[in-house]
Amino acid sequence: MLEGARILQQGVDDQPLYIDESPQFAEFLGYARETGFIGANRFEGFSRLSASSSVFANIARPYASALFDLANETKSVAEVEKNLSEMGALISSNADFSQMLSSPVISAEAKTIAIEKILAKAKFHKIVANFIRAVARNGRLFVLPTMIDAFGELCAKARGEISAEVISAAPLSKKQLGDLAKTLKTKTGKTVTLDASVDPSLIGGLVVRVGSQMIDSSLKTKLSAMKIAMKEVR
Repeated sequence: MLEGARILQQGVDDQPLYIDESPQFAEFLGYARETGFIGANRFEGFSRLSASSSVFANIARPYASALFDLANETKSVAEVEKNLSEMGALISSNADFSQMLSSPVISAEAKTIAIEKILAKAKFHKIVANFIRAVARNGRLFVLPTMIDAFGELCAKARGEISAEVISAAPLSKKQLGDLAKTLKTKTGKTVTLDASVDPSLIGGLVVRVGSQMIDSSLKTKLSAMKIAMKEVR
């Protein structure tokens, strides 16, 4: 069994699960306590932190990697990915559930009870159910959405795919998304999955992010550049 899977298996078999975490996380906890993020009556702001933040990503990565190793070893990657996607959709579509996962004022026992009810209804693969239980037991449910994203990225990488974030001023049609995916595939040489969202403030055009690269053809950016150019002329 691969090392990551072995570590995770220890956790899902009701044994202590300890995964080294980034020193940034300890720093973040100190900052959170000082600013009132932890200990406040309402836990606002923490759940709104970007899922791509280095703190969350550093915590999520070893969990996702261990789960991927175990799923790959048991030839259940596709089913695990599907189950996690369903869990992610539930979290993103239910504000109360999302807030519960991220709140430090809700007891671990209460969170575990809620998670068990969901797992009983969801009928997830045993690996997924045990993984979520291990995450809950370790007090890391607030990073679960990031773990789900990280697992999806590992699956996409294994399939030779890459993901691209597409932000437009108005919803794009299926044809437009298909054409964009084909164009990006030609440029990158890989199959591209699109994560599309809408931001009316762009006014027009697109913003496309692929990895660390960004193409910004939005009208908002062009107008901003024009304003800067006009100031320089003065």
